[in-house]
Amino acid sequence: MAGHEEAALDSNKRSGKMVFEPILEEGVFRFDCSADDRNAAFPSFSFENPVVRDTPILNVPKIPTYIPTFECVMGQQVVNVEFPPGTSFYGTGEVSGPLERTGKRIFTWNTDAWGYGAGTTSLYQSHPWVLVVLPDGEALGVLADTTRRCEIDLGKGSNVKFVSPTSYPVITFGPFASPTDVLVSFSRAVGTIFMPPKWALGYHQCRWSYDSDERVREIARTFREKGIPCDVIWMDIDYMDGFRCFTFNQACISKSLLICHIHAFERFPDPKSLGDYLHENGFKAIWMLDPGIKNEKGYFVYDSGSERDIWVQTADGKPFAGEVWPGPCVFPDFTQSRARSWWTDLIKDFSSSSVDGIWNDMNEPAVFKVYGMLMAKSTYEGMLLAKEKKRPFVLTRAGFVGSQRYAATWTGDNLSTWEHLHMSIPMVLQMGLSGQPLSGPDIGGYAGNATPKLFGRWMGIGSMFPFCRGHSETGTKDHEPWSFGQECEEVCRLALQRRYRILPLLYTLFYFAHTRGIPVVAPTFFADPKNLELRSQENSFMLGPLLIHASTGKDEELYGTPHKLPKGIWHSFDFEDSHPDLPALYLKGGSIIPVAPPSLHVDGGSPTDDLLLLVALDEHGKAEGLLYEDDGDGYEFSKGGYLLTTYVAERLSSVVTIKVLKSEGSQERPNRRLHVQLLLGKYSTIDAWCTDGDVLLIELPSESELSDLVSAGEKQWKSRIENATRIPDLEVSGQKGTELSYAPIEIKSGDWILKVVPWVGGRILSMEHLPSGTQWLHSRIDVDGYEEYSGVEYRSAGCSEEYSVIERDMEQDGDEEALILEGDIGGGLVLARKIHISKENPKVFRIDSAIVARNVGAGSGGFSRLVCLRVHPTFNLLHPTESYVSFTAINGSKHEVWPESGDQFFEGDSLPDGEWMLVDKGLSLALVNRFSTSEVRKCLVHWGTGTVNLELWSEERPVSKETPLQISHEYQVTGLL
Repeated sequence: MAGHEEAALDSNKRSGKMVFEPILEEGVFRFDCSADDRNAAFPSFSFENPVVRDTPILNVPKIPTYIPTFECVMGQQVVNVEFPPGTSFYGTGEVSGPLERTGKRIFTWNTDAWGYGAGTTSLYQSHPWVLVVLPDGEALGVLADTTRRCEIDLGKGSNVKFVSPTSYPVITFGPFASPTDVLVSFSRAVGTIFMPPKWALGYHQCRWSYDSDERVREIARTFREKGIPCDVIWMDIDYMDGFRCFTFNQACISKSLLICHIHAFERFPDPKSLGDYLHENGFKAIWMLDPGIKNEKGYFVYDSGSERDIWVQTADGKPFAGEVWPGPCVFPDFTQSRARSWWTDLIKDFSSSSVDGIWNDMNEPAVFKVYGMLMAKSTYEGMLLAKEKKRPFVLTRAGFVGSQRYAATWTGDNLSTWEHLHMSIPMVLQMGLSGQPLSGPDIGGYAGNATPKLFGRWMGIGSMFPFCRGHSETGTKDHEPWSFGQECEEVCRLALQRRYRILPLLYTLFYFAHTRGIPVVAPTFFADPKNLELRSQENSFMLGPLLIHASTGKDEELYGTPHKLPKGIWHSFDFEDSHPDLPALYLKGGSIIPVAPPSLHVDGGSPTDDLLLLVALDEHGKAEGLLYEDDGDGYEFSKGGYLLTTYVAERLSSVVTIKVLKSEGSQERPNRRLHVQLLLGKYSTIDAWCTDGDVLLIELPSESELSDLVSAGEKQWKSRIENATRIPDLEVSGQKGTELSYAPIEIKSGDWILKVVPWVGGRILSMEHLPSGTQWLHSRIDVDGYEEYSGVEYRSAGCSEEYSVIERDMEQDGDEEALILEGDIGGGLVLARKIHISKENPKVFRIDSAIVARNVGAGSGGFSRLVCLRVHPTFNLLHPTESYVSFTAINGSKHEVWPESGDQFFEGDSLPDGEWMLVDKGLSLALVNRFSTSEVRKCLVHWGTGTVNLELWSEERPVSKETPLQISHEYQVTGLL
């Protein structure tokens, strides 16, 4: 069945209702602007089988409940779907900020977003997908099936709006009875998560970088000596020879090369020996591979790729070159099958016995938004070829809808701040709501130095996430669990022991995520979709029937206020490990979950070890739960080599019966003892034992005896909390003597929130305009953003030096919010900068910069040194094809500079007459930059991929104390007339 209603307004604009046809299964519809648009749409990268999206199913009498409307104008396809008032929106993939996305707008444009904030609009992955939860608890999903840059606007009422270049189909899933039903249907289209090896669900320890074989062994040894569970240690880029992928920094044979490899003996002389050591001690090893291949003849990877002509090319047919860790690099074009085969072969050869998993980082290249996904696919297939009897494990930073078929992911370069701790919960949940269940943050924060309290709290929460890894940036304090004092170490030990106890539950959940598409973690409201109060709850989440309630505020006490729970019976419990810095645990009435004995690594136990079942009866006195078991690796499970057990419990009168209801699979049941804990609530239990597979009868005590048990359990729990050794709220100096946290300084006033990092070039990382919700500038710490140079050369002195904070004025203390910085650029010169927002004009923020002579004297070079103050901001283009630079020149001529015009300088009479603006027609907004023509001698427009530089250059001359170079300028966002 198909429907059609279209109104042609003129030759350049079309609008109307979209045409539809049923696909995949009942309740799923494909919508296009017209039959011609359907035929013109690109093949699907998101669907596991692209043919399914393009093949209608027959004999489906039902028509869609919600039919999108469209408007095609100026090469853009705008799609709107209206829903009832009170509808809530979720999903949209990897996004920062709140759990509920209602009122938000993002852009799917894979971006290296170091230190992102709550308002950042583009991160590392792209998921043009919205989970819609209706007021009555029913739900549906909407997918814009396009790999192009896509705007997702959820800011107007209960409307979902997509904007992307034509032509692309929209797919709807539902309405179905629950959000889980939507995700199950979605997974049948885009595929489910690969079945992870069981060891991948343990704790992972990483750092940029464990820079030597010796250091890796020391880390592994310390975990075992301290009794802290861990399964995986990661090798970052420093294991490579000069950052060349597929190489190891190891001792060289040739004496002539001895000098250039003088440090190799301290690094990774024998990767196989290191791998053997880790395996013998219960660890796996994961190694990083980036897509940037050093542009160097004689390097075997570059030579073989060049022979096969597999590099990404520029418009003139030459390999695209970009600067990455090794220097100039070329990039495999993974959209080509020969490039994917080439990479797969390299992975196969690389994946020796010492390589248990591969980490694909830095793979956002915006040339193709599906780049990271195709790289992960090729890596996964290469590992499978190398070890056919092992399940590959790949971690990717960049991705697209469907990436979960090949790789896990993490939430990128977060910060060691309480804000990022809090955001980690909704970010992991959003990934799960977008089809990617295996994700987690860098526990403790990647950039900056965590405090003991922050790190311990984060480990407590992170130990409950699907993917559990600690990772930190070079130059920061050590971030291993024992690095923050004994109190924090003990909390980390308790947290990870707790994770390893619930591994049977976690592994079971992943089996059902793999086979059915059921989410592993879910928002709390999934347990009660009709409860509108739960829809924005961010400090708790569900792990199957287990509810984890956490505290994410620095001064927030976990047990200071009652916990908001879904309807029904919820039994509080612990493993006699409750602590104020660990989350509270609740088990839903009617549930049974499996629990393992304590262990230091996933394979540290025996199949005959006791199995613990936690049983929580519902109001009818019943409970049920599942346990999935297999070899933990390999593919025998796909041939029936597994054991899936359904346990049930029922209370009749004063007896609770626990038994095996049914089993699936050919794997034999282990000969083990079954330990059952019947939860009574308030941390009290009744314990009983039997042989697994036998029927167990538990005789309940009298009502008064039950009351005494509950009171005693609660009293013991309170004693554990009251007597717990708290993590001290200390701030500890980092390794380099810097202050504890590298968190950016926030300037928030009027219309703007700015984030500044003084320690690297005084860089402005983000410029968020609050009234419009737009992020005009966002960068990583070491490149782009707003920076200033002291010369005409690109990235000359001033852009990377450490700046000192001279003054920090808070708005409440005066007439403006201001930050004054100074950076030493050598020769007795400093680059001084004041960033400020005035109360009198809160729509504008102003930057006053100057190159000033401080200590110019004989021999300093300052007297004769030619300097130029070069202002170099890199602005994000939210709509690259609809953005341009506009100004009126001093001579009165009007200019519109579009991306296709390339780089352009303007000086003399063609200089903008004190004002120019970056126009975004898609937003109907402009970022206006005003300056003095007496200070600015030259303006430069440079277009990048999704970015533009609007540079201001002073004259070039020496400076003295009396004659500094200075540029004062300001920014304001205005609407288009």
